[in-house]
Amino acid sequence: MVAATGFTAQGALAAPSGSATTTTKEAAAPAQRPTLKLGSNGDAVRRLQTRLRQLHYDPGAADGRFEAPTQMAVWAFQKVNRLKVNGTVDAAVWKALDSPKQPRPLTPRPEADRVDVDLTHQYAVVYKDGRLRLITHISAGSGERFCTKDPKAKGKDPKAKAEHCRYAVTPTGDYRTGRRITGWRIAPLGRLYNPIYFNGGIAFHGAPSVPNYPASHGCVRLPMHIAEYFPKIVGTGVAVHVRRPA
Repeated sequence: MVAATGFTAQGALAAPSGSATTTTKEAAAPAQRPTLKLGSNGDAVRRLQTRLRQLHYDPGAADGRFEAPTQMAVWAFQKVNRLKVNGTVDAAVWKALDSPKQPRPLTPRPEADRVDVDLTHQYAVVYKDGRLRLITHISAGSGERFCTKDPKAKGKDPKAKAEHCRYAVTPTGDYRTGRRITGWRIAPLGRLYNPIYFNGGIAFHGAPSVPNYPASHGCVRLPMHIAEYFPKIVGTGVAVHVRRPA
């Protein structure tokens, strides 16, 4: 049996180079498309990773190991293609990889360089020079109420409130990237890796935990392997469009 080598740029399975076609009865066997999930490994995982990279998702290295970076890339792909978001690559995902959907611009006149943040489906899209550069899973504001101690309350009237309470919301709107910090920033609400601020104290930043649901205090959490290079592909003054589409 001769296995196919992978996907073509158009999404079909590529025929193996030099494959035999000596008889009309024998055809090259299609590549195996097993169900894959976190912990899977092998050639099918490598083909999956290669295809995701072709489509501008980042599953990490195409090493045949289905680990957290690949799982988060699959989440993003499932979100864009309106599939069940469970990180499992089943027949529906393999089929969608053949004819994938593209993210829709969030504004009627999109800039050549921009970041679109879809809060409904929890993914972000980076465009550079008018071209799609990256699609990534994110975790934005949870919507839950939380309270923090007011550092200015010390020395005030003892009856004054020592806590400041609010809701964990990522506001929709149009912004521009501004201040950035290299490496870790220890903030009152947690640790932020390579933060790029775009709306006051709200930033894109790497985080060890980027779950498959909104969980932040308002920032846009990125997978750590993507946060490593995100500042290199998103400059200062780049448009950021945050929307909650249907």
